[in-house]
This record gives sequence, C-alpha cells and structure tokens, in this order.
Amino acid sequence: MAHVRGGGEYGERWHLAAQKATKQRTVDDMIATARYVIENKYTSPDRLAVRGTSAGGIAVGNSIVQHPELFAAAIDNVGVTNMLRFQITQGGAGNIPEFGDVNKPEELEWLYAISAYHHISDGIRYPAVLGITGINDPRVPSWMIAEFVARLQRATSSGKPVLLRVDFDAGHGLGSNRTQLEQAAADQLSFLLWQMGDREFNTSTLKHNAEAH
Repeated sequence: MAHVRGGGEYGERWHLAAQKATKQRTVDDMIATARYVIENKYTSPDRLAVRGTSAGGIAVGNSIVQHPELFAAAIDNVGVTNMLRFQITQGGAGNIPEFGDVNKPEELEWLYAISAYHHISDGIRYPAVLGITGINDPRVPSWMIAEFVARLQRATSSGKPVLLRVDFDAGHGLGSNRTQLEQAAADQLSFLLWQMGDREFNTSTLKHNAEAH
C-alpha cells in the first residue's frame, strides 16, 4: 500500500502536501514507490501492477501515462482520469476545493497537467489495463472510465489487453453487496495473475483445461 501524499494517512499536513497546484506529488510518490520496489529487487516491472480507486485514479492513470515502462498492469477502479470535465459531473463541483476550478485559467493549467486522459500518446507501449465502473455511479460517471479505456486501446502498441468491466447493478462501490464485491475482487485478481504470467491463468492453459472438460 503506497501512502502517497494527498491522502490523509499521516494527518492534514500530508493531505495538503499534494493538493491543487501540487497534486503531481501524488503521482511522484506512486512512481517513487514503484522504483523503490524494483531497485531493491522486491519485484520487476513485468511483475508490478498499480491499482487505485476513485480519486486514486489520478495516481493510477498518470503513473501509467507518465511511466508506462514501470508496470505490467494497472487497475483503474471507478477512477478519476479526466480532470477537465470532472467538475461538470453530478458531484464534481464539490471537489473544487480539493483539485481546483477549471473555469480559472491558472487552475485549469494544473488540472490539465494531472488529467491522465489528455496525456495518452499514440504508439506507446502501455501496460495491460482493467477499467472498472458501475453504471449507476454518481461520483465518477461511467463515461470517464470508458473514454480512458477506449483511448488507451487505440493508442497502445504493447499488444496487452485494455479492458472495461461494467456492473449494470452497481454504482461507486459503497452500496455494492457482498457477491458484487467478491466477483469484482475475483476479476481483478484473475486479471493481474493473467498479466503477471501465472501459468494457471494463462489463456492457453485455461483454453486447454476447458477443452479437456
């Protein structure tokens, strides 16, 4: 668990250290964490994934866009990836004190800088990505995850899967029942094991086992 600046794990000073104009520090901390575990031989880029939920989509989206070489896979769970349009969504205006106001030129500039969707480039070898949304999400609307996934599908040159998981009976996750949560967790773990090369989750192995039965 990367306790990046911008969160509240170490108090209000930690939270305020990556807010508005300095929000990039959240991404910098996530990247620093990835580099630390790689450089100290805990793992390698082909065995490392990044995952974030809701506002954590800022860290996830920007991590793979700014440094795709560090990750094998990413899970963007109901994450914020378009900072220029987030403000006009159902609950977006309530986040102005945290992220900034897109209608003010100076604040628009720093919001653009951390808007992952707007920094996807064609021909880059992006990691595998699983985007997750609930169609009834009032906090981060499904179109935001969908456009992020679609843009990555078109741009990536890695050949790795970029998928969208939609639960038509869910929202932002807080109201999901136990079965929904367990199914979502199983899909995420299966996706990561598949992309990390676990032979039991290799597509050819799964196909062979299915044919055998």
